[in-house]
Amino acid sequence: MSASPNQHLAVGEPLHGVDAVVLVGGKGTRLRPLTLSAPKPMLPTAGVPFLTHLLSRIRAAGITHVVLGTSYKAEVFAEHFGDGSALGLELEYVVEEEPLDTGGAIRNVADRLRADDVMIFNGDILSGVDLPAVLGTHREANADVTLHLVKVPDPRRFGCVPTDAEGRVTAFLEKTDNPPTDQINAGCYVFRRPVVESIPVGRPVSVERETFPGLLESGARLQGHVDASYWLDLGTPAAFVQGSADLVRGIAPSAALPGPAGQAIVLDGARVRDDVELTGGTTVGTNCMIGNGSRIDGSVLFDGAVIGSEAVVERCVIGASAKIGDGTVLRDVVIGDGAVIGAGCELVDGARVWPGVELPDGAVRFSSDC
Repeated sequence: MSASPNQHLAVGEPLHGVDAVVLVGGKGTRLRPLTLSAPKPMLPTAGVPFLTHLLSRIRAAGITHVVLGTSYKAEVFAEHFGDGSALGLELEYVVEEEPLDTGGAIRNVADRLRADDVMIFNGDILSGVDLPAVLGTHREANADVTLHLVKVPDPRRFGCVPTDAEGRVTAFLEKTDNPPTDQINAGCYVFRRPVVESIPVGRPVSVERETFPGLLESGARLQGHVDASYWLDLGTPAAFVQGSADLVRGIAPSAALPGPAGQAIVLDGARVRDDVELTGGTTVGTNCMIGNGSRIDGSVLFDGAVIGSEAVVERCVIGASAKIGDGTVLRDVVIGDGAVIGAGCELVDGARVWPGVELPDGAVRFSSDC
């Protein structure tokens, strides 16, 4: 494939002539029960749906035309964001009727694209990458595809992407036990539009296992943009809690926080007693109630959650309208919407309570569903 003319883009310069595609069709099964009622990108994260943070960064970079590739609970996105004008964007929605995998989902939105370059985002990645810098790398290298790559301590769980001295991608190794490099696929790409249009239509296509290896085999230029910016995959409850806390504390960048960065964000309508301790990047949703002497650390309380007196909640997600009894201790757990946890309970180490479940006073749960 021939690349477009070399166009250098300085770091920090707005992105003109670029479309954005955000892939938000996944079911978020690893985050259940949180995703039973909402798609993963719409979960409240530091006070707003996670997707709001990503869209705000896209807009801040100067991109205004964004296509959302939706599937699971597709209507939720349009109901919340509408035409995107509130964010200064022009949003379009393309629904994936059957699962098409990442490459197929990208191809599925091709008829909505207008620009020569397309910046594509996985909708569950929290990142601080400089978007103009990624596009600058893409254009300077005359690349067909540019991949944002980050270095991680243990790359075995991710797509491993070695590059040569010029930053050109030499292989794409999906979840290998013996990775030759610590560089991984960070879930943000720039595609030339003809590359998008070359992806097969109407069937599942893995961009990692089919599209990228096929492009390498054909001699296309795949370029890596490696940086040390903040990066987190929000696919698990622990990562979701960490990402929200990092946003609240200002560790992860966002222009969409509903309040100043700090130890906690408390949304309008929440009632928090004066002696309550809120730390670690906690978010307290609208109409929440927290009783006397409770300590909430690094946790996310969805709208309407009620925490009793003298409770301890650490690194947890408390679902909408859930009720936590007096003196209960929760550490590293997920409480589903509307669940009721009795007084004096102890739940720790990854326990998950499903929506509507009621636990009696004094119940103890370790790393189990209930």
